[in-house]
Amino acid sequence: FFFCYSLQDQFDNLEKHTQWGIDVLEKYIKFVKERTEIELSYAKQLRNLSKKYQPKKNSKEEEEYRYTSARAFLATLNEMNDYAGQHEVISENMTSLITGELTRYVQELKQERKSHFHDGRKAQQHIETCWKQLEASKRRFERDCKEADRAQQYFEKMDADINVTKADVEKARQQAQLRHQMAEDSKAEYSSTLQKFNSEQHDHYYTHIPNIFQKIQEMEERRIVRIGESMKTFAEVDRQVIPIIGKCLDEITKAAESIDHKNDSQLVIEAFKSGFEPPGDIDFEDFTQPMKRTISESSLSNSRGDGKSEPKFGSKSKGKLWPFIKKNKLMSLLTSPHQPPPPPPASASPSAVPNGPQSPKQQKEPLSHRFNEFMTSKPKIHCFRSLKRGGAGPEDFSNLPPEQRRKKLQQKVDELNRDIQKEMDQRDALTKMKDVYIKNPQMGDAASVDHRLAELGQNIEKLRIEVQKFEGWLAEVEGRLPMRTDQARRQSGLYEAQNTSAVNSCAQDRESPDGSYTEEQSQETELKVPATDFDDEFDDEEPLPTIGTCKALYTFEGQNEGTISVAEGEMLYVIEEDKGDGWTRIRRNEDEEGYVPTSYVEVYLDKNAKGA
Repeated sequence: FFFCYSLQDQFDNLEKHTQWGIDVLEKYIKFVKERTEIELSYAKQLRNLSKKYQPKKNSKEEEEYRYTSARAFLATLNEMNDYAGQHEVISENMTSLITGELTRYVQELKQERKSHFHDGRKAQQHIETCWKQLEASKRRFERDCKEADRAQQYFEKMDADINVTKADVEKARQQAQLRHQMAEDSKAEYSSTLQKFNSEQHDHYYTHIPNIFQKIQEMEERRIVRIGESMKTFAEVDRQVIPIIGKCLDEITKAAESIDHKNDSQLVIEAFKSGFEPPGDIDFEDFTQPMKRTISESSLSNSRGDGKSEPKFGSKSKGKLWPFIKKNKLMSLLTSPHQPPPPPPASASPSAVPNGPQSPKQQKEPLSHRFNEFMTSKPKIHCFRSLKRGGAGPEDFSNLPPEQRRKKLQQKVDELNRDIQKEMDQRDALTKMKDVYIKNPQMGDAASVDHRLAELGQNIEKLRIEVQKFEGWLAEVEGRLPMRTDQARRQSGLYEAQNTSAVNSCAQDRESPDGSYTEEQSQETELKVPATDFDDEFDDEEPLPTIGTCKALYTFEGQNEGTISVAEGEMLYVIEEDKGDGWTRIRRNEDEEGYVPTSYVEVYLDKNAKGA
């Protein structure tokens, strides 16, 4: 009770101190509340950051996440999302365990404090009332005593005066006795009030006030203990999520350690492997003898010397084969540049500039007429005419390198097989439903699913035809990969060019990115046309007339199909003007012609030439 007795005269100061304690508690609640808001804001920003860098669905970014480094980054993003969740847990726990609890406790504390100080004020008012009663009784007793003393003095004076009548003396005596009686009564009352006050004062200072102060002391101590416990909870809430946050960081470290640079490099190789064989050695060109210029073995163009080793159709011994007869001319009809010609070189050594453009296209109409004449008894080949410049990719992915084409075809076959399986699952389910309807007609009409079953059957058949078509292309491209020799690949191209699928499908004859001529098919068929007509059809082709001459301003290495190499300062014949695509068709001699960038030559047109 030391606290009570020591501070029993500091009631007002205690009231101020306890109010300060409540203010401290409310300040701490506000502090924790702002901390929870910070945690929520931080978690939200972390989640937004993780979401911002997540790969978008059906986008190119999804393909990038096959690399281990990209997957490690994705794992980091996911772990950061979990990391943000732990900060949300901190906020939730602090709100429920600290802010909410302390807010309720403060309300209870205020009510308890108000009750205790109300009791204290009531006890003070009661003791003050008792004191006032004691003072009043004391003053009354004092007054009565004085009145009794004056009455006694007046009686003695009247009794000593011989001139006063006996009746006056008796009256003064009675008055003095009355005052004495009143004084005695006041004395008794004062004594009683005094005893009562002393008792009340003893109870007030030794019972009531100490009890009130004890309650206030206990209340204040509970407040102090409570705020200490809240501070411990504040730290414990953080400590509870540390293991989970540590796991998140461990997962990020694990993801970083899972990065395999060798694997990523191999994926890049697999993704961009073309399947083309490296070009062969370039033959030495001896300008001391008149001879044709040879080109790289990587081109599908064959010199006449190469043509002699090829098998021939028919009985004519002309030393050339279709489509290897005048290959530059034929291929120039089928090819088309997918990019503009290279700009003129700015360096002092123009020959060092690599040849980047794709082979240009020749007008396709004359070639289609020749094929129409050649295939009089066969369906007409419209696919060469459908080769548009810059058009969409063909169905058989023949615009891709062999290895990439094989992957795309395999993906397409797998996708079609999955679609077939889905359709078959639906058909099986409907078949079971039909059986149920047949056994239990009240459940439904069995004929109602026939139409859908027929549709599913047709869809499955169509998908199977598509699978066969793509599997044929896949089998072909797998046979064309580098494990086969260049000569065998060329011979297979000779036969594949005439198959039925190539005749009927306009998407099956295309140009591969390196300018080579590829033909796609689902199955190989034999050529039904006599070889004699075959050779004559192309041997009778008349060369285009010259419309002028040109001078090569720079050296151009025509490595792509349909182009021709020229040396700086060389004079050549112009047989076709630039049609707006940046290419000019020229001829060196009877057998060598092709396209060169217009900016690489200076053209002198013959005004008398037709169409000049």
